[in-house]
Amino acid sequence: MNASALSRPHSLVQQVCEQLAALIRGSQREGKGWLPGERSLAEQFGVSRTVVREATKRLEQQGLLEIQHGNGIKIVDRLHRPLNEALTLLIPDMAERLAQLNEARLAIEPQAAALAARNANREQIRQLRRIHAQLCESPDSRSAIEADTAFHHAIADASGNRIHRLILDSLAELGTSSRLLTIGRIGKQPAIEHHQAILEAIENGDAQAAERAMRHHIEAAGRDMDLPALKELSPL
Repeated sequence: MNASALSRPHSLVQQVCEQLAALIRGSQREGKGWLPGERSLAEQFGVSRTVVREATKRLEQQGLLEIQHGNGIKIVDRLHRPLNEALTLLIPDMAERLAQLNEARLAIEPQAAALAARNANREQIRQLRRIHAQLCESPDSRSAIEADTAFHHAIADASGNRIHRLILDSLAELGTSSRLLTIGRIGKQPAIEHHQAILEAIENGDAQAAERAMRHHIEAAGRDMDLPALKELSPL
């Protein structure tokens, strides 16, 4: 058996993966709906059901599909899942995870805010205003944390860089843990003031001010988490 014969099944599965991803994007069903059945997909792509099964399993591992036995193949939007699930295994200590989260955010989010100041359209700015109002009006810590997270994700969207949003999605669960130590402990007022400064800079198209305001916000969050004290506690 030659090398090309050995590599052919893998290549065929990869081709079907790419075609399925294109099908989802092309049909504007990203993140919702269901794919046709396994047999129908096999006929559509001219491959065996085994190849379709392997391709859908691979896309499920990547967070694009969810195979529900007895129901079908559901389209989902969990492309962030593989990284999110790896964080606890890679960094088992919670305090260290939160410290590295803040470092990662400092490397990513100030630049995302600067790009948002340059690229945000009117609807994206209106969306940021709506989310900021939700934070200001939030009646409890849970709703404040949800609004805080949504604000940062909306900035990543407005940056025009989809990798920024994917990374933030991957860090979302850990981000909730960090916000429980900030908003949950000291309240939402610091976040409101910081977000207001970031929003004004984006509205004014001032990339440098947006970057500075976001950096100040994340650095303050790192201090508010009181990580040195957290590290003295038993691992979470």
